Amino acid sequence: MKRQNNSSRPERVASKVQTLVAEILRDDFGDDKIVAGVSLVGAVAHGGLQFVRLFYYSRNPDVATVQKRLDEITKTVRYELAARMNQKYVPDIRFEYDDTLDRAERIDKLLDNLGE
Repeated sequence: MKRQNNSSRPERVASKVQTLVAEILRDDFGDDKIVAGVSLVGAVAHGGLQFVRLFYYSRNPDVATVQKRLDEITKTVRYELAARMNQKYVPDIRFEYDDTLDRAERIDKLLDNLGE
């Protein structure tokens, strides 16, 4: 009997990449002050599993500096990811800032101002 699974392969791969990259950032870059404040909040696989976009949130208000640092370490992270994955091909990864929390905060402030 075939096992029922609600997620598709791209979703499973993206989730696995997100988990492994989070571990790599914690283990290998935990002492880097810029990277230590990064939390991975989501992942999406594209291009026939060739690319995975990793969405992150950072406590550091200077998003440009965080993005630059993540871009600098992407090659090293991907190399370590290849060592930890049991797949023939390892997808390219790209870090992308997720501003959902910032937008929610702005909406809350607007709603609070409406009540006044």
